[in-house]
Amino acid sequence: MLTMPVPDENTLARRREIVTALRQIVAGEGVIETPAEMRAYETDGLTAYRQMPLAVVLPSTTAEVSAVLEYAHREKIKIVPRGAGTSLSGGALPLADGILLGMGKFNRVLEIDYANRCAVVQPGVTNLAITKAVESKGFYYAPDPSSQIACTIGGNVAENSGGVHCLKYGLTANNVLGIEMVLITGEVIRLGGKHLDSEGYDLLGVMTGSEGLLGVVTEVTVRILQKPETARAVLVGFPSSEQAGQCVADIISAGIIPGGMEMMDRPAIHAAEDFVNAGYPRDVEALLIVELDGHKVEVDHLIEAVSAIAAKNGSTTLRVSQSEAERLLFWAGRKAAFPAVGRISPDYLCMDGTIPRKCLPEVLAGMEELSKFYGLRVANVFHAGDGNLHPLILYDANQADELDRAERFGADILKLCVRVGGVLTGEHGVGIEKRDLMPEMFSEIDLAQQQRLKCAFDDEGLLNPGKVFPTLHRCAELGRMHVKAGALPFPDIPRF
Repeated sequence: MLTMPVPDENTLARRREIVTALRQIVAGEGVIETPAEMRAYETDGLTAYRQMPLAVVLPSTTAEVSAVLEYAHREKIKIVPRGAGTSLSGGALPLADGILLGMGKFNRVLEIDYANRCAVVQPGVTNLAITKAVESKGFYYAPDPSSQIACTIGGNVAENSGGVHCLKYGLTANNVLGIEMVLITGEVIRLGGKHLDSEGYDLLGVMTGSEGLLGVVTEVTVRILQKPETARAVLVGFPSSEQAGQCVADIISAGIIPGGMEMMDRPAIHAAEDFVNAGYPRDVEALLIVELDGHKVEVDHLIEAVSAIAAKNGSTTLRVSQSEAERLLFWAGRKAAFPAVGRISPDYLCMDGTIPRKCLPEVLAGMEELSKFYGLRVANVFHAGDGNLHPLILYDANQADELDRAERFGADILKLCVRVGGVLTGEHGVGIEKRDLMPEMFSEIDLAQQQRLKCAFDDEGLLNPGKVFPTLHRCAELGRMHVKAGALPFPDIPRF
């Protein structure tokens, strides 16, 4: 049975002092301190790691966020920002000696400006809620991660999230126009706005994907798009993943940019079909979902072109959605793939790496060999059009060494991605999951230069420390004096 270390009297006194100060800033039920109440915050989507925070504070105004950060900076207390806690890289994992800053109360849509095709929302608004707020007028918000029903726009900004439609319509970075943010000093600044571009350095681009290391976002202005006249999805089955991968490359080479293009292998197909009954063929090794949108005549032409390319690559089944309900059903299976896999395995790790499209067959073959080597199953679900892979490594945490094997398997997949010219993450972020793999992609000079940017925003290293960087430098003497991190960012974190 897991036992947590008992804090000494000095630690308890310090905790009481911090909680008292926080209660003066955020009144009522805005501060959580008991172990039972904080249990909900001990982990995020990377559930293999858990850590109770020192305290949880739930502000509801920008002024309260500012006061909390100013207090933390003055007293040199670490802060971990958190949205819905859906991060799959451990980006919102708490610290035993840090405050967890929950942004769940920032959940209002503040303004919808159809004339300028944008909406102003608070960071705790869920991704899907933005589309729900504007769909009556024929608009939607394009980035759509699989967790869009739960993940928040603030977390999307922190991780630069994508989704099935990012191939044509871009990631969060391409759909955020402006933010309000609070610096660790408590100062409030605005970057961007309703206008399409800003003068000066692209600090909005710096903040998007910064994983909570540079500031806390309190308001977001997003781009909304008008729904296309026609959208139809095509299900295409193949005898092998290599043929499906080649079909993806050929579609892009033909100059066709689908609204979305997703790929699933046999284990993922069967898990999703058992869960959703979307009508997926069970007698194929790989399935492509290709969505084509635009004017009706254009969509009809593109369906013919994609069908011809698929046939050339040996497709064995092809089915085109005949109604909006059927199109949504095709996508429902894909979006439910992660929970569907959870029904066939006690645990799984959801990896995230991106590769050049042409390397898809090579990487899939490499993953198959790694699966045999580690003795663990893998189900593949990914954004095929932009090469963003999401291998799901199946394991049982109750078996003595399976988590270790799963983590080594995942690390080898990411190393393979980098080796073929890809990157460690496409949309899940680095967090703690990929932190110690950063030297596979970046030199020591590269990493030091990135940390200099962090130091410009966070001179004391208080915002989400222990994430992203494998080597921690002191801002005052960056490049000369440094502290080497251990195998885990927090030695007292129990791993399950």
